[in-house]
Amino acid sequence: MAYQRSKPYQPGQSDPYKISRSRIDTFMWCPRCFWLEERLKIKRPSSPPFRINSAIDELLKKEFDSFRSKGEPHPMMVEFGIEATPFSHDKLDTWRENFVGVQALHKPTNFLVFGAVDDIWVTPQGQLIVVDYKATAKASEVSIDSDWQIMYKRQMEVYQWLLRQNGFDVCDTGYFVYANGRLDLDGFYNKVEFKTKIIPYTGNAAWIEKTLPKMKQCLESDMPQPGKAVMGGDCDYCTYAKKRTELTLKHLQNSKK
Repeated sequence: MAYQRSKPYQPGQSDPYKISRSRIDTFMWCPRCFWLEERLKIKRPSSPPFRINSAIDELLKKEFDSFRSKGEPHPMMVEFGIEATPFSHDKLDTWRENFVGVQALHKPTNFLVFGAVDDIWVTPQGQLIVVDYKATAKASEVSIDSDWQIMYKRQMEVYQWLLRQNGFDVCDTGYFVYANGRLDLDGFYNKVEFKTKIIPYTGNAAWIEKTLPKMKQCLESDMPQPGKAVMGGDCDYCTYAKKRTELTLKHLQNSKK
């Protein structure tokens, strides 16, 4: 079966079309940005990657993998009262791989949905637990209570949905392993110390089955209206594009005078 990855979506196409977890989130914020990227391959301007966050992800994976190989819980799991161990599976490396991840074909829309997980744990009863690593640095305690952090919750719910689509029994409760760089020390001294907290979140993935058909309809239609920005208000990207276009047109008109 030929799955499309880089080609733009063609209305009425018969081949399955790859939709990443992050594209679902883009649609939830701004259908227009989603449409422009999938139909015309016009992407939002990107920022440089957060290399420190990526490094912390990799180190946490190595750390939990060391306990996975022994079939033992990580001490943090014991500290936070989580009865589980890191899950071992021959596809785990694939599930963690960007642009591959856990995949499921959603037949009603013909979307091949995928997302790369950070980690998976398993309970004594055999239920899988989705785990996502996060990192920041702030004086206050980390939480997932801010409005913009709904993207974190949706992310976890997509992973839970994907694993269920692959036939696994998945626990509704997942965990964020949240590392917070300490700012209360007297200096840098060539290292940053982190305080790591495990935050439970009970997911509800029911919205996904309702959202995928809306995404399909969006791609089959003309360009939609702009959506909202992550931090509130109208979409920053669409607002910038509109204002720049207006100023450019005004400049061109004035230059002809």
